[in-house]
Amino acid sequence: MKNILLTGRPGIGKTSILKEIIDILKLDAGGFYTKEIREGGIRKGFEIITLNGKRGILAHVDCKSPYRVSKYGVNTKDLENIATPAIEEALRNKECIIIDEIGRMELYSPKFCSLVRKALDSEKKVLGTIQARHNEFLDSIRERGDTKIMEVTFENRKRIIEEIKEILRWREP
Repeated sequence: MKNILLTGRPGIGKTSILKEIIDILKLDAGGFYTKEIREGGIRKGFEIITLNGKRGILAHVDCKSPYRVSKYGVNTKDLENIATPAIEEALRNKECIIIDEIGRMELYSPKFCSLVRKALDSEKKVLGTIQARHNEFLDSIRERGDTKIMEVTFENRKRIIEEIKEILRWREP
């Protein structure tokens, strides 16, 4: 499998697994991950963080946007100006592309979706997360023959890390 995508309910640890795999295997990776923005213990939004340290807002309760997911306004500008260039740079210069996540908020950007397809079609390995919801774009990714979808649960978290390490064994230092 060339592409490995984690799925599972929010807060189950998908992003933590990605970060752990990058650290354990010392992957030559580029791309981005997301992180909750919390204020006073309350989730207010989601931040985009590239592997080289650039940051932006993916969505926030205070974001004025025509695109909404639940109570969050989706910031397609930062998605396209921070996350998308990180994927493009990884396509050019890295062995592995990190995409966290392919989900409802990100689907508001045709540019992002096109780049996800390009990354999955490339010769590079892609390690990322995909929302469990169904739609045409997400389902087309799940149906790919070169993509392994792994559902993360509290019970299988450690086993999934070992499975990914085994799939990517050729990269282990």
